[in-house]
Amino acid sequence: MPLSPLLHAIHFDDLPGWQGDDHSLAFLAFRRSAEYALKRPYKAGALGIAPEGFSEAFAAALDSNDLNDDDARAFFEAHFVPRRVAPEQGASGFVTSFYEPQVPASPVRTAEFTVPLLAPPSDLIKIDDDNRPARLDPYLAFARAGADGEIIEYFDRAAIENGAIDGNAEALAWLADPVDAFFIHVQGAAQLLMPDGTLRRVTYAAKSGQRFTGPGRILADMGEIPLADVTMQSIRAWFRANPHRISEILHQNRSYIFFRDAPVDDPTLGPVAAAKVPLTPGRSIAVDRLLHTFGTPFFIDAPQLSAFGGLSFRRLMIAQDTGSAIVGPARGDLFAGSGDAAGEIAGVVRHAADFY
Repeated sequence: MPLSPLLHAIHFDDLPGWQGDDHSLAFLAFRRSAEYALKRPYKAGALGIAPEGFSEAFAAALDSNDLNDDDARAFFEAHFVPRRVAPEQGASGFVTSFYEPQVPASPVRTAEFTVPLLAPPSDLIKIDDDNRPARLDPYLAFARAGADGEIIEYFDRAAIENGAIDGNAEALAWLADPVDAFFIHVQGAAQLLMPDGTLRRVTYAAKSGQRFTGPGRILADMGEIPLADVTMQSIRAWFRANPHRISEILHQNRSYIFFRDAPVDDPTLGPVAAAKVPLTPGRSIAVDRLLHTFGTPFFIDAPQLSAFGGLSFRRLMIAQDTGSAIVGPARGDLFAGSGDAAGEIAGVVRHAADFY
């Protein structure tokens, strides 16, 4: 597969801030992808980064002990060549950030905990090229059988929250706040603080299938929040001030997420994501899976981004996740970690960035 013309050859000396990063942290994330990919190679993205091209680097990563910064930088320089990723539109790429919320939860419904996180319902059908009806929206990856057996679109968020699948999907846990539940849907995973003090993790299992519509854009279009001021924090503040309008806004996002339980083997790492490895705070990036290949190192230069600490974000990241809103060659979502502090970082990241 030839490389895309969107990938322009440069030199490591052309990467702004390359020498100043701590490459050893990126190396640890890369080695986690190596452990998985040598057993089950990732699929190639359309930009032409072939998975077999990683074999030597993956093998070398597993043969290496934890590397210091200089050795890790030498590792990446020995096994990779840099390419600038040209955006399809505009002068630069764009980054946002995501995190793993940590919220109180109950294993049973109570007077306080009334909002469920649901497992996939029994009538949810995974759609692929083998069973997709000609009339079904090609975007939909999940559906259901109608009364006549024909495969049709699954119930959307409003229908589900109004009882359409009551009794058909197990509630894994119950939350107190519908806005907390919604942002867990957006992030795709959460740590749940149970009444007995134990920590549970839920992560993405499936979805109803419809396109995602963010509440920030809805509120901006309604004139409620200026678009330039839309952050997770400003959205939450608006919902606190307008609790009677929560369903009105959230139901305009028809997509609904279903979850599964997942282990918390290492609380310093995030959930296992699309690349089948746990995410590393500050070093894992979600990319457009149709274009890019998981395991690819990305050097991100976002000079105006300081939320992660430091004056500028110039950091080597590893492609280990994806998302329905992450579309385009120079578009990424930076994993900030778990808990409230990570949420404060993730909620304000909307920055221009150059991708390499």
